Amino acid sequence: MMTTSTGKHRSAGRSLGRKVAALIVAVAAALGVASVAAPTASAGGDKRAELGPRCTWSPYNYWVQNCWFWSDAMGQDIQVQIKRSNSDSAIYMLDGLRARDDWNAWTYLGHGADLFADDDVNVVMPVGGASQFYADWSGNFNGITTPKKPRWETFLTRELPAQLQQGFGISSQKNAIVGLSMGGTAALNLAAYHRDQFKQVTSLSGYLNTTAPGMYSALQVAMTSGSPGASVWDMWGAPWDPARSRNDPMANVGRLSGMPVYLAAASGIPNPLVDAGNFFSDPIGGVTGIALELLAKTLTVPYEAAARVAGVQVTSSYPMIGVHNWTLWTPELAKARPQILDSLGVCYRGGQWTCA
Repeated sequence: MMTTSTGKHRSAGRSLGRKVAALIVAVAAALGVASVAAPTASAGGDKRAELGPRCTWSPYNYWVQNCWFWSDAMGQDIQVQIKRSNSDSAIYMLDGLRARDDWNAWTYLGHGADLFADDDVNVVMPVGGASQFYADWSGNFNGITTPKKPRWETFLTRELPAQLQQGFGISSQKNAIVGLSMGGTAALNLAAYHRDQFKQVTSLSGYLNTTAPGMYSALQVAMTSGSPGASVWDMWGAPWDPARSRNDPMANVGRLSGMPVYLAAASGIPNPLVDAGNFFSDPIGGVTGIALELLAKTLTVPYEAAARVAGVQVTSSYPMIGVHNWTLWTPELAKARPQILDSLGVCYRGGQWTCA
């Protein structure tokens, strides 16, 4: 069973934190994930305990370190949280629409770092980018968060891989990519255009047809809620701009032919055992979570059909109960974990150590 994180930066009032943690413990027990102690200076050659260049240990533990990488494209340093391993494979984990500027939510909220803590794979979690869809923007970003010159595709597929190879020994070609919500949309796009880099992709509650009728307006509303001042026109240009289709997973589905893809979206029906507290504390947020998940499933189901026709190796999961929050995404990541690790050919713990 996993130990509990000792991080000191949990946001006040996040009522789902303990419930998600309980789900993680249950999933970890079922999958045989081992306990993880705080990092030490040496672990007998275990690279998890080695700090990379320009890195410090995160108080979150689970071997997570906070590192900084320069981006010429964005004109600034970008923080990336990393869990190292003895292999050269990596899982890139993308955040959602309300990505924070201080840590990736796959740590304190999603506990994804915990899930892969004992697996022989690096975990790469970029920080920041609320409402930016991890895209190269046509213009600048006028939201209240950072960065102000979003060039995420360039950073994640050119600048960061080169620095990870040089400073951490992480391959630029043996990677998987996971994303939730906004990150799910981006993960499929990045995997489609960078087949040399990514060997598997997981989308959890992603919006997989961004050129569908009404989606341009819907994206603008969502982006404003994630970072007031953000504009979809600054991101992809006018609705008729080619950049819009280029960033639509449905338009790119044929590019993923032959790739293992894990898709998940739920019905939008709340789980009374874990979601009730959220509804009482934040009724508007609770209703929004239902609507967002219904939209995600509405777009994911036809995407799956198109992907199968295109020869994509799809695994899908459509839980009868689940809304747009971590009580859905964390268990779904656990389900996707074997496929992710198998696609990278790394060892994982599933009751015993095994390799694909």
